[in-house]
Amino acid sequence: MQTRTRIAAIDIGTNSIRCIVVEPAEQGRFRILDDEKGTVRLGEGLSASGAITPMAAERARQTLTRMRKLVDGLKVSALEVVATSAVRSASNGPVLVREWEEILGTPVRVISGEEEAALAAQSALRNFDLGDKRFAVLDIGGGSLELATVQGSHVEAYYSLDLGAVVLTERFFASDPVREQDYKKFRRHVGESLKNCFNGEKVRLPTVIGSGGTVNAIAAMISASHQQPAFSGNHGMRLLRSEIVHLLAMLLRTPLAGRGQIPGLNPDRADIIVAGVGVVDALMEFFDANVLLVNERGIREGMIVQGMRRHGLLSEPATPRSWRESLLAFGRSCQMDEPHARQVAMLALSLFDTLAKPFGLGKRERAMLEGAALLHDIGYYISYHSHHKHSCHLIRHADLYGFTPRERELMAQAARYHRKALPKKKHADYQQLSERDKLTVARLGGILRLADGLDRRRAAMVEELTCQYRDRSLLLTLHGSEDLSVELFGAAGKKDLFEQAFGLKVVFLTPQGE
Repeated sequence: MQTRTRIAAIDIGTNSIRCIVVEPAEQGRFRILDDEKGTVRLGEGLSASGAITPMAAERARQTLTRMRKLVDGLKVSALEVVATSAVRSASNGPVLVREWEEILGTPVRVISGEEEAALAAQSALRNFDLGDKRFAVLDIGGGSLELATVQGSHVEAYYSLDLGAVVLTERFFASDPVREQDYKKFRRHVGESLKNCFNGEKVRLPTVIGSGGTVNAIAAMISASHQQPAFSGNHGMRLLRSEIVHLLAMLLRTPLAGRGQIPGLNPDRADIIVAGVGVVDALMEFFDANVLLVNERGIREGMIVQGMRRHGLLSEPATPRSWRESLLAFGRSCQMDEPHARQVAMLALSLFDTLAKPFGLGKRERAMLEGAALLHDIGYYISYHSHHKHSCHLIRHADLYGFTPRERELMAQAARYHRKALPKKKHADYQQLSERDKLTVARLGGILRLADGLDRRRAAMVEELTCQYRDRSLLLTLHGSEDLSVELFGAAGKKDLFEQAFGLKVVFLTPQGE
């Protein structure tokens, strides 16, 4: 009998530790063999002490020992393990990670909140097809809330907020039943956190795809209230905001002992469910969302998919023959204006080739510039307003063949500065770059910004661009069969970042002279 490859994923969360064991099947699918959970409450008292308590650590040790025996018994050949919010923030997190690695015999990766959001989004996109609609993905755990905003099949951005059910319960809900004034403080805190996360902008996302223990509990309670058969499962369930509002009102009226008896709710979650449901409701209110789609799989499925891909067990689309084809394929999926993109790329590369040697720019910078030029306007796929920012988000999270994560980030930021504001101190993504990478972004962004101005009418009126580097100036001669005054005007208005980044003055000439 042939032995099949089996993969397991263990998610060490703030409230619970979950282990799923699967057997990969054809076309990227898999069969679940086991799904084990242990409620360990690593986040218990963490906010006050800054460390995971000895009792919580012991519960985790026992749970992980049991899970190690489980995966060994099922003859798992690949084990993926991640730790999240509680371990990230605990002072004794590194020590516990080493102990857990001894127990499990494999590395334990402490992942960021953004990585958690990415795993949740990966799972959501595998399970739901919302066409070209814009929506949110949320995963709420004990320590944090992970969010992703998505347009069609493209992730715009990931966010992580300290709005987990355990953390918020300890901070706001010490009394039983919940006091009205405490709930108002809680709600105000959640609302302000979301507002700050999105810089005060109103973001309307009518549909939210949710995963994690709180969302699954919401689905189970509402399903039980509708007297739906327990064997039907809740994956893919469509919940209305009105149902969540009514559920929350009932939970607020019910003391802890009563919450432990609510059909569909695991008693282990009764003490933190008010905070969890309150966050989901506040988020739906913030996004003006009316529908919550339930994804029972979430982060662990994202881990399984990662593991299958890492071990060559996931059927993937054919690899593009070149990085340029990958760029074009992604751009076309975002309905790019290809003639304009190609024209801007041509002009940008003409500028680059003149400056490469004197400024020490190499082949990788040239490839990044071409990528940023081809994709600089894909943000129109989401919205015209702030489309340069949307382009940045889309490029940042795209699966682009032939580019490293760093190169993709620099490409994304170069595209972000093709219009509107220049790099500023308040631009956090830019400021976190090294000084070298800041300069690269400014130079590539400056070239792109200038090239975009040279195609102001989006009609490829500039048929050829002659560039001369001389006396701390860049002399540009525009060639075309028609009047190019609009292109000259457009470029003159967008030469600012270029001149700043290179320390050069841009001078425009005509074929007949200045």
